[in-house]
Amino acid sequence: METILNLPIENKIFYAVLVFSWTVYLWEAYLAYRQRRIYRLTMHVPQELGKIMDTDTFEKSRLYQLDKSNFSFWSGLYSETEGTLILLLGGIPFVWKVAGTVTARFGLGPEYEILQSLSFLILATLFSAFTGLPWSIYNTFVIEEKHGFNQQTLGFFLKDAVKKFIVTQCILLPVTSLLLYIIKIGGEFFFIYAWLFTLGVSLVLVTIYADYIAPLFDKFTPLPEGELKEEIESMSKSISFPLTKVYVVEGSKRSSHSNAYFYGFFKNKRIVLFDTLLEDYSPLNKDGEPETDTPTEDKSKLKNKKQGCNNPEVLAVLGHELGHWKLGHTVKNIVISQMNSFLCFFLFAVLIGQKELFMAFGFYNSQPTLIGLMIIFQFIFSPYNEVLSFCLTVLSRRFEFQADSFARGMGRASELYSALIKLNKDNLGFPVADWLFSMWHYSHPPLLERLRALGSTKQD
Repeated sequence: METILNLPIENKIFYAVLVFSWTVYLWEAYLAYRQRRIYRLTMHVPQELGKIMDTDTFEKSRLYQLDKSNFSFWSGLYSETEGTLILLLGGIPFVWKVAGTVTARFGLGPEYEILQSLSFLILATLFSAFTGLPWSIYNTFVIEEKHGFNQQTLGFFLKDAVKKFIVTQCILLPVTSLLLYIIKIGGEFFFIYAWLFTLGVSLVLVTIYADYIAPLFDKFTPLPEGELKEEIESMSKSISFPLTKVYVVEGSKRSSHSNAYFYGFFKNKRIVLFDTLLEDYSPLNKDGEPETDTPTEDKSKLKNKKQGCNNPEVLAVLGHELGHWKLGHTVKNIVISQMNSFLCFFLFAVLIGQKELFMAFGFYNSQPTLIGLMIIFQFIFSPYNEVLSFCLTVLSRRFEFQADSFARGMGRASELYSALIKLNKDNLGFPVADWLFSMWHYSHPPLLERLRALGSTKQD
């Protein structure tokens, strides 16, 4: 103990970061172990679930979640080991030095710190992409394929990965360069300008994502005229939701998992439904046959599984989503996020001048702003981030119960009850959870808790 106390402050910081990182990992591994025991030992449908889940579906969901949990253990262990080795072997200063070598080849010296920072980002994200690719491939083409969810070919997957990397760089590099410039020239109150800049960027990205970014990866088509669209418009009007358009996204070419969401600000709200959510709709198929313009690689993988919800159930799901809007959950989340962002930038301004933080991670002769952001936001704030994440998880569960209650108040409890059961079945969600695991991880309440809250209004 005395030896530890006598260590230089930068060494104490470094070892504290490592110890906390492994403490969090071991805590997460312990929680996952508890949940895996549930998957292994719960072999039969609990009596309470007998009327809502058949034995076959229960067994499929158990095996699926067990495979996912085992995969998560090994990928998590690899990630933690990789991160530790990067820190111990001086990986961050090494990549920074390589980035400096790259910029020097263009006649740019250390004074061009922002350009060196962008070079560092490209190298770091390339490393992350390549080391993460085998895990992603295994997850998609072994686990998801084994349990009937994957709809992609390897060619589609790789093209998608390249496209995601390019789009990410197109957004990340200019945003980072402007943020670093603002911090450099912002003076004493740079943290205010940096926060306002990131706020503006986040609002712009939320606004343009579904119109300009998401269509680069998935096909969005307007929901055809008909009873469902009329009912959606009528329900939106009844609660003064300023709906302008309803889209169906072709999620089935990627996965058979389902989802729905809305986006937009002020009087320009739009609803997006995954085709896998809709029982009788798919933009890739008509009367069971692929469209003529569907790529051959997509045709070969299309499975046309009968799943999803009928129209009343889709409306109940949307009633839940609109409940988030009507109850102000979206605004509350934005406010919490921005308060947290401001606090972090303020603390960053307080800590950025501490050279010991840079020395702890191998930067003895320079204090690059980007490295400071990484050290402070990723490592120094990690205890705070863990506590905040847990609090937000608890808040999210509360919001989910409130949104369910809102849908029930609209007279859609029975339909939401059956929709939740169907979606749980379609996505092979396992309805039994360890209490500690679910408390720490579940942003949505477990299925049984939601059904109990809705009441027994659904007829058997």
